[in-house]
Amino acid sequence: QVQLVESGGGSVQPGGSLRLSCVASRNIFSIYAMGWFRQAPGKQRELVAKIGTGGSTNYADSVKGRFTISRDNAKNTVYLQMNSLKPEDTAVYYCRADSAFTQRNYWGQGTQVTVSS
Repeated sequence: QVQLVESGGGSVQPGGSLRLSCVASRNIFSIYAMGWFRQAPGKQRELVAKIGTGGSTNYADSVKGRFTISRDNAKNTVYLQMNSLKPEDTAVYYCRADSAFTQRNYWGQGTQVTVSS
């Protein structure tokens, strides 16, 4: 079992920045890919960014060049640095861990990000 706890959400003006954190209950990054997803009201949950077990990253087209996913293995923490935020980035952001060897995955509880003037 893996617990994921997100933090760092909040309210920010357009053009601002936030850094989200996702802390895992144990060291899993060598066997779990980590991803950030988001869900806006009335919309489906979508992948924002992902970092593989080997450190490779990929991003949704809508956030490329503005968001950066990274991880700190010593702290069991994955980050999402979000710059140049736009109102359309408003959503609940979730962290997910995907096993590289099974179909198992785990979700965090989510953190709200609101971008508004």
